[in-house]
Amino acid sequence: MGKIQSFFKTYLLIELVKGLALTGRYMFARKITVQFPEEKTPQSFRFRGLHAQRRYANGEERCIACKLCEAVCPSLAINIEVAQREDGTRRTTRYDIDLVKCIYCGFCEESCPVDAIVETRNFEYHGESRSDLFYTKSMLLAVGDRCEEQIARDRAADAKYR
Repeated sequence: MGKIQSFFKTYLLIELVKGLALTGRYMFARKITVQFPEEKTPQSFRFRGLHAQRRYANGEERCIACKLCEAVCPSLAINIEVAQREDGTRRTTRYDIDLVKCIYCGFCEESCPVDAIVETRNFEYHGESRSDLFYTKSMLLAVGDRCEEQIARDRAADAKYR
């Protein structure tokens, strides 16, 4: 009996008909393709993209030069140089992130005690050479200034779920 069923399945192309039926069923269904530049897909508030350094409300940078982010970075993408200020506090003189090396794990963001280094939702950046993806302190602060509203909203949403 199994040989007769196998014969009919083979010569009547039952598998082909089943495949065409499945294709026909989805051919007329609503399309879910996103036309990227015009349409944006929703992002999680925990999305990790371009790095940014934040400032306090008075304009002073948040980084206290503890070097935890540099120590925890598994890809060694962060380089920090520290100097002591006149008032006795430490601040960074150099804070560089090589985004070519970065694996966007978020460890730097999690280890920062003052929430100075964050990863924004921005994923639409590029570099035409390796040096374009080497972000310095001033570049990171500029990204932070530009994205501060979104960062604050994401922090508030994250605090709601913790």
